[in-house]
Amino acid sequence: MLKTLALGGALLAALATVGGGARAEVVLRIGNEGEPETLDQHRTSVVTESRILKDMYEGLTVYAADGEVVPGVAESWEISDDGRTYLFTIREDARWSNGDPVTAEDFVFSFRRILTPETGAKYANILYPIGNAESVNTGEMTPDALMARAVDERTLEVVLEAPTAYFLEQLTHQTGLPVHPASVEAHGDDFVRPRNIVTNGAFVLEEQVPQGHIRLARNPEYHAADEVFFDAVMYLPYEDRSAGLRAFRAGELDVYRDVPSDQIQWMRENLADEFRVAPWLAVYYYAIAAYKPPFDDARVRQALSMAIDRETLVEQITASGELPAYSLVPPGVHNYEAQPVEWAEVPYAERVEQAQALLAEAGFGPDNPLSLEIRYNTSENHRKVAIAIAAMWEPLGVDVSLFNTDIATHYAHLRDRGDFDVARAGWIADYNDAQNFLFLLEADNVGFNYARYDNPAFDDLMKQAEAEVDWEARRALLQEAERILMADQPYIPIYHYVSQNLVSSRVQGWEDNIVDVHLSRFLSFADQ
Repeated sequence: MLKTLALGGALLAALATVGGGARAEVVLRIGNEGEPETLDQHRTSVVTESRILKDMYEGLTVYAADGEVVPGVAESWEISDDGRTYLFTIREDARWSNGDPVTAEDFVFSFRRILTPETGAKYANILYPIGNAESVNTGEMTPDALMARAVDERTLEVVLEAPTAYFLEQLTHQTGLPVHPASVEAHGDDFVRPRNIVTNGAFVLEEQVPQGHIRLARNPEYHAADEVFFDAVMYLPYEDRSAGLRAFRAGELDVYRDVPSDQIQWMRENLADEFRVAPWLAVYYYAIAAYKPPFDDARVRQALSMAIDRETLVEQITASGELPAYSLVPPGVHNYEAQPVEWAEVPYAERVEQAQALLAEAGFGPDNPLSLEIRYNTSENHRKVAIAIAAMWEPLGVDVSLFNTDIATHYAHLRDRGDFDVARAGWIADYNDAQNFLFLLEADNVGFNYARYDNPAFDDLMKQAEAEVDWEARRALLQEAERILMADQPYIPIYHYVSQNLVSSRVQGWEDNIVDVHLSRFLSFADQ
């Protein structure tokens, strides 16, 4: 079957070049860090999936090439004086890939679907600013209580629980992407299959080969289809970063969305114009199983955190300009100053001594060593970091074993509350606000509170911040919440990312931006 498809594509491309001078098929090939677990925008949770989804679907707002929020399906919007009511006007030329018009009711259907408890959306809380969203998601209210309604076919009204300055940016997230109601109703969970899927973005799913590739074809019904350069986009999984680099160097990839850490210097010297490094709102961290002994003891968690030499990690292991992380919230977040751990300035040798004392207080020492397992998703980068941290924990008398799985299995295990001791994870901002990092540890955040951390004082501060309309007062509440987290350390921040991408010199339209979002519709080739 694959050979037939490949031959057909080759014949079509060849035919396209004869008579009339039509161009051959132009394909953008993107190396992704792994295989998607799902292409259901209401069940997804990782960036490897969101990149594909944002090429296939368009929300009310989108990120432009420079990372700024611009109109998507909504051509315009009005916001009430109290900041709670949004009135979106849907583009008249917005169409689904089957020709159906995109309507306000499609968004109402989609918002209700992701928030319905039976959908099992781990990311549903992104939409909690919408009135009654949390109550719908917890089953306290029926979906029709959600405060989003179609005024008419092209007018969508959304009323928020409280003014939310970053709401328009939230809508760029994959949770804000619509589904085609008739397809979902006709096919259920199978609406994501190539033969069933209907999309409203620049591309539509044409083929999905597990551990092979995902092929997207240009959507002729897209409202800006005449501005889309590529006939198709191929996403290829490369969990092995070195293999991804080799594929890029061989010309088999036009873009690779990650790089091997041990080749950083080589890439800087040999691929200077194609190796793109830029600030990024993201954090690399270890989740600690705060739900079970001995990791439910904050002294154990603090000791493990204090013994990590973050400076050595970013200088000698990752070596890409990452920043040592002593706070969960990274620098550069709007209207916020991160709150680091109290011992951030303590010399490393002293920190190790303090960590040894904390473990001794918790009952661990030479006669009773602490044993733990670090879980991580397959990547030589993650493996190197885990090995280095295991070595840093040796002076504490900690026995460490390592366990790895592919990225889909790894995150599914964490989201579904599988057992673990210590687990590698990363968080990339969905929108530029400190809340988007701190909310991970709210007790009711089942999908992302991997540590199962439960601190009523922290949760109360987050609730207060959610309802606070004064920016300075809200910032103070969030900062106090972060100070609690840094004292408890259910998540151990290790470093703040920089984005690292390999982008062929023939690719035009790529703009480094702090959210590291690069929609294929904004890209082109210089030589075609």
